[in-house]
Amino acid sequence: MHPKIIAQTGLKAGDHLILLTESLKALPDGFFSGPEMKFIREQRKKKLEMIPFNRLDHWVLVQFVPEEKDADQRREKCRRAGDKIQLFLNEQKVARVTLFDVGSGEDETMALLEGMALGTYQFFKYKTDKEGVHTLRQISLFSEKIEKKALTAINALLDGVDFARNLVNEPNSYLTATTFAGEVESMAEKAGITVELLKKKKLEALQMGGLLGVNKGSHEPPVFIIMEYKPTRPKNKRPIVLVGKGIVYDTGGMNLKTESNMENMKTDMAGGAAVAGTMLAVARAKLPVHVVGLIPATDNWPGPRAIVSGDILRMHNGMTVEVINTDAEGRLILADALSYAKRYDPELTIDISTLTGSAIRAIGKRASAGMQSDASKEFNRLKECGSEVYERIVELPLWEDYGEDLKSETADIKNLGGPEAGAITAGKFLQKFTSYPYIHLDIAGPAFLDKRDSYRGQGGTGMGIRLLVKFLQGIKN
Repeated sequence: MHPKIIAQTGLKAGDHLILLTESLKALPDGFFSGPEMKFIREQRKKKLEMIPFNRLDHWVLVQFVPEEKDADQRREKCRRAGDKIQLFLNEQKVARVTLFDVGSGEDETMALLEGMALGTYQFFKYKTDKEGVHTLRQISLFSEKIEKKALTAINALLDGVDFARNLVNEPNSYLTATTFAGEVESMAEKAGITVELLKKKKLEALQMGGLLGVNKGSHEPPVFIIMEYKPTRPKNKRPIVLVGKGIVYDTGGMNLKTESNMENMKTDMAGGAAVAGTMLAVARAKLPVHVVGLIPATDNWPGPRAIVSGDILRMHNGMTVEVINTDAEGRLILADALSYAKRYDPELTIDISTLTGSAIRAIGKRASAGMQSDASKEFNRLKECGSEVYERIVELPLWEDYGEDLKSETADIKNLGGPEAGAITAGKFLQKFTSYPYIHLDIAGPAFLDKRDSYRGQGGTGMGIRLLVKFLQGIKN
């Protein structure tokens, strides 16, 4: 759980305290002694941004807003500064701290809070030895600039990220498609989100050949998770549909992955987790937007009935797909979900998935690959949101001639293109199952980290939730 962020109306003697400021002049008069102010000036000359004072029964930390002209970079540096602060406080076994923004803007204060709370996350569920468990449980904000509704929104956002991170970090020994659906259903019911789970017989009736085909090698049944959040007076006349890949474990199927390529495949449902986490954040914040979340969930195993190369699947929209490689399974289940999304007559559909190694090779773990079809305006705004929250998007084209690589001699389309432009041809495959404004996000790189990266942590990052929530907050009439 992240630390709860609450509003505070004043300072209390003996409280652990963080003073966030842009300059020495903004520090409150009489708060520091002459020698302390001299020490702060000396540390600033050394370019130090966090200066701690041990007052025996409590800590006082002076945190200077990082010097950066670019607003997006400045916010990101504040998040990273917040992570350093929480590491320090947790090392000192601090449970509660007050943040006083004596000389900073609202953006910088909120970014610092976000970095502190996100950085505190740990996944210790399966650890016997709890040594090192973080102690920070509450951050009180004393501010004349920030309203309580902003704190409600950030707590809701953090709830969503935590929920997704926990799901991504769960091992497949626990998180089957059925368990995944159960976790989402329980969350949705508590948050006031309508939820429906389509089981195997219903999927057969709907002719979801992609989801059913990928599931054929498994001993666990597939589930199609449908969530809907519709407030009384939403700003959007037609829903925004979010689609997330829910492969709870990917062995590659009959095209079995080799060596370390299977090591972190419990994370192949990170797109589905991002959709669930976004829905939770939207509902908890009571955003005035109508949002639908779709998560096709299964694992991908090489069982005796598993699909093999050369098999042909008939998808939900009636299109036939020749299976070239069973390890290109994510697009098969997403295609059925994208086809299903048509029934909502969506204003926009965004899919998010850990789809291709090609995306990682192209842009690494610092950004996601994005593509759009008939949604250039929305995509540009999404990219702006990505820069603001630092979940950045690199745009790749969906030019028509990339579709040439997907032509099949025996079916309408193949599930795999050639050896080049794999992230693009995967997006091109998915586009063929859409008939509405559409954005595709490949988060294969930043969804899971092998080593800690500041507030993003180690393991599941919750990638996509802050991005999507920021985008949804900007929906207008």
